[in-house]
Amino acid sequence: MSATDEHVDQRLKPPQNRRPELQQVELARRSPPRYGVDPAWTYRALTVLDVFLHVFVASTFVIGIWRASYQLFVHYHTAMNPWLATGGSVLVQLLLSILSDPLVRYFKRKNHSKIAFWVISRVYIYARFVIGMIMYVYQEWLLEVTLNHVHIAIPPSIVLTIAIGILCCVRMLATIMGPPTCGLEFDPKPEEIFQFERMFWPEDGTGSWLYVLDSFFSVCIIGSLVVIVWRGVWSLMDEYIYPEDENTSAIMSLVIGYSVVLLAFALQPAVKKLVNKINGLKRILAVDVYLLFSFFGAVNVWRGVWVMLDNHFIPDARITSYWVSHIACFGFLVLLNSSNSILVRGVYIDAEEDGTQCVDFPCYYVRLLVQKRKRKKQIRIDEEGKEMMQIKIEKEEKTEEINEKILLTSENGDTAISNKTEETLNNSSKIV
Repeated sequence: MSATDEHVDQRLKPPQNRRPELQQVELARRSPPRYGVDPAWTYRALTVLDVFLHVFVASTFVIGIWRASYQLFVHYHTAMNPWLATGGSVLVQLLLSILSDPLVRYFKRKNHSKIAFWVISRVYIYARFVIGMIMYVYQEWLLEVTLNHVHIAIPPSIVLTIAIGILCCVRMLATIMGPPTCGLEFDPKPEEIFQFERMFWPEDGTGSWLYVLDSFFSVCIIGSLVVIVWRGVWSLMDEYIYPEDENTSAIMSLVIGYSVVLLAFALQPAVKKLVNKINGLKRILAVDVYLLFSFFGAVNVWRGVWVMLDNHFIPDARITSYWVSHIACFGFLVLLNSSNSILVRGVYIDAEEDGTQCVDFPCYYVRLLVQKRKRKKQIRIDEEGKEMMQIKIEKEEKTEEINEKILLTSENGDTAISNKTEETLNNSSKIV
C-alpha cells in the first residue's frame, strides 16, 4: 500500500472525536466578554434554547416520520416470507455500507458539485432510512413470533433484562439510544452522512470479508438486541401505565419521558465531571447507568408522541395522516439540515469516546449558527483590516514617491539656479 493509499484510508476512518462541532462551541464559550456581555450567560441561554429545540421540535419530527413510515409499510404490506424479506433488507444495508467509502472518496474531492452532493446525500439518507425501517419491522415480527414462545417459560421482563445484560457485556448499551437522547445529527460532511460506526472497522476496506462480517454483526446481532430492548420497555409501559385508557397512558408517558430527558440533560455537567475522575470498570458502570436512565425517558417520549399522533392528528383519515407526517417531517428535517437524525447510527462502544463525549447528547444547533455568524463577522473584519492596511501602505508608498519627486525636483532646481548664478558672475566680470 502506498503512502497516498494509507492517507486515504486514515481519512476515511471515523475520527476519534466524532463530534467536531464541540470544539467550535467550546471556542465560543471561552471567548472573552465584549461590550459588557458575559459569554458564560450567553452560552447557557443558547444551551437551553438548543435543548428545547432538540427535545420538543427536532425529536418530535424524527418520531413523526418513523411512526408514519412504519404505519404506511404495515398498511401497504403484502404477504411475504419474513425471513426472505429480512435477508433482502440486510443485503441492501450491506450494499449501502459498501458504497459508503467510495461516496466519501468522491465527495471529499475539492471540485465536486455541491448540488450533486446535496441531492445524492439526501437520497442516500432516505433510502437507508426506508430499508432500516423495513428491516426493523420484519425483525420485530420475527421476534414477536419467537418471543411469544419464549415468554411461555420466561417472563418478558427477564428476556428484557437478559438482552440489556448482553449489550452491557459487549459494551454496546449506547446503541439503544435514540432521539432525544442521542443528539442532533447534521448533514454537512460526506463522512458524517455516508459512514456509520461499526464494531471492528477492518483496515482491509469495504471489499474484505471481515468488513461484511463486521456489518452483518452490527446490523443483525446488535440490531436484534436493540429491537428486543425497545420492544420490551414499550410493552412494559403498555402494561403498567393506564392500560385501559390509551390517551391518559400517552399523556403520562409524555410527562415521564420529558421529565426524565430534561433531568438527564440537567445532570450532564455533574456526570461529565464524574466520568473525568474515574476510569476502568467504574467509568463503564457510571456511563451505563446514565445511559439506561436517559433511554427510559426516550422510550416514553417516543411512546407518548406516537400514540398522541395516532389519536389526534387527522384521526378520521389515517392514510392521509401518515402521508402528511411522512412528507412534512422529512422535509422539515432536511430544511433544518438534520435529516441524518432519522437513521440508526450503527454501533458504539460504551465509554470509549474521547473525554466526556460518551455521556454527551450533542444538540448544538443555535450555538453553531451563532458561532458561524461570529466567524463570518470576524473574517469580514479581518478582510476589511487587510484592505485598510493595503490602502495605508499604498498611500505611504505614494507619499514616498511624491517626496522623492519633490526632492529630485528641488535638487535639479538648485543646480539650475547655481548654473545661472555662475553665468551671471562670469558676464559681470567680462563687463568689468
